[in-house]
Amino acid sequence: MMIATIRWLPPALILWSLARPKIQNDWPTVRERWGIMLWLGTTGGILFSALQYIGLKYTTALNASILNSLVPVLIIALGALIFRDPIRSLQLLGIASSFVGVLTILTGGGTAVLWNLQFNPGDLIVVFTMTVFAMYAAYLRVRPVMHWLSFLFFIAVISTAGTLPFAVFEFASGERVNLTWWTVAAALYVGIAPSLLAFAAWNRGVELIGPNRAGPFLHFVPLYTALLGTALLGERLMGFHVLGLLLILVGVWLAVKPSSSRARHSFPHGDTKT
Repeated sequence: MMIATIRWLPPALILWSLARPKIQNDWPTVRERWGIMLWLGTTGGILFSALQYIGLKYTTALNASILNSLVPVLIIALGALIFRDPIRSLQLLGIASSFVGVLTILTGGGTAVLWNLQFNPGDLIVVFTMTVFAMYAAYLRVRPVMHWLSFLFFIAVISTAGTLPFAVFEFASGERVNLTWWTVAAALYVGIAPSLLAFAAWNRGVELIGPNRAGPFLHFVPLYTALLGTALLGERLMGFHVLGLLLILVGVWLAVKPSSSRARHSFPHGDTKT
């Protein structure tokens, strides 16, 4: 819970210092639409951030990576159930192809790893976490129209307020963070890269192309992990990495390919503030 709090506290402080006039200007909008803002902050910030770290305490990174790849399917399913989004067969084919590409990278191109997987209660937490994030992605279409810096600031504030009490309880129970240069650097990275920069890019991408077409791009995460491991950790780039890359690229291309009859989504992108 301390990590979840640290993930959102630096963005809140940074955004307040950088965009205070915009935040103050958009405060009436937030006050008017506080319900949807609280819902987005709870799903995209509090629950998603906290539960993924809790789930990883009880399951393996491999299990979590495979289960994370269910998010594109969950986004499409929730969009269809809640907002009656149409489901295209080409989209499902693309998600299937990119999912196979993810499995190819994670398992080294073999099936033995999959047969030997052992599931545990932590996997249920991870699946629920991914469902929560898919809910956040689906509901982004009804977020209030405001400057993107203001939106991120209020999400960060809600997330910090929601996780901080549990972090305090965790600290009082004896859980401690060893303050070293490495932990400080890790905390700053978690607060700036995934929470501030990545969330801003994700929100804008979903706003432009919709959640169903944005979801398959999440399958690039294990690919980037493999490429970064090759570049930074000296790991070898193998044939199954290349095969996985091709399957992911083809899958994402199929999934995001617009159909001629596709209606424009209802995201509030017409306002220049977004």
